[in-house]
Amino acid sequence: MTTIEATPTPDGVLNTHTGMDAVTLRVGDLELMSSYYANALALEPIEERTRGTEVHRVLGRGQTPMVRLVATPGLPAVDPRQAGLFHTAFLFDDAPALAATVLRAAQDPRSRFTGSSDHLVSEAFYFTDPEGNGVELYVDRERSQWQYRDGELQMATLYLDPNAYLQRHLDENTVATVAQTSGRVGHVHLQVGDIPTARAFYVDALGFETTVGTYPGALFASAGGYHHHIAMNTWNSAGAGPRAAGLGLGDVAITVPGRDDLDALAARLAHHALPFADDGRAIVVADPWGTQVTVALPGADADELLDR
Repeated sequence: MTTIEATPTPDGVLNTHTGMDAVTLRVGDLELMSSYYANALALEPIEERTRGTEVHRVLGRGQTPMVRLVATPGLPAVDPRQAGLFHTAFLFDDAPALAATVLRAAQDPRSRFTGSSDHLVSEAFYFTDPEGNGVELYVDRERSQWQYRDGELQMATLYLDPNAYLQRHLDENTVATVAQTSGRVGHVHLQVGDIPTARAFYVDALGFETTVGTYPGALFASAGGYHHHIAMNTWNSAGAGPRAAGLGLGDVAITVPGRDDLDALAARLAHHALPFADDGRAIVVADPWGTQVTVALPGADADELLDR
């Protein structure tokens, strides 16, 4: 495992307009997983490409890519104790769009519902897809409602009654047209081997800022004051070493506004002696557990995503 010196660096913070992009999942059964995300989450296929023996398929809402599925059927199944993906969190604009998506996910027999929570900053519902990848569906509360204590954002895991939420927010029109509503990747939650090493990579080297650092066994970080773009926990994976090849998370994608942001990132990575690739529009680096992270300029369509 790579050891990273946890020291601050110049220009050490990501641009406030940093965001998340489509997550890449390596899947064993492309048609099963594609039909699941299409039916349960109302994500429609946008583009597809074959690379050697691999088939890459991008799905999303409208022309916004939200997940790339890469068919790699020869790999071992997802190991829930290994470093990698805890869940991909899909963000929706309002409660009716969230409720309509949750209803679809709940009605798909291939879903496993794992809970729902009021996090103070957001309301969220959790599922597991057919190959064991975690999925969060959520909506944010207005930032004016977020609370802070001693400079730290207050988040919690409070009970949220799923049936009451659906009764309150479902409407027939949104249910019928949910695939036409917008959605995007709001954050990615990772499993890591230990929090200090994760902080050194994702905060000190990559440039996210800690928003919640006192939650037991977890760290939440973001750019621009968002509650979190990236989260890391050790709840299932404490002590995990580098990832073995397997199904599950293939890439965490982040966008920054301009080339100067990539230049600043390259300087931070070099300062921490972390190897990376830079093609002019994107920087690719591996975290200490071998999870690939791509930081790219915005505006990538499905074709550019498939070129990575």
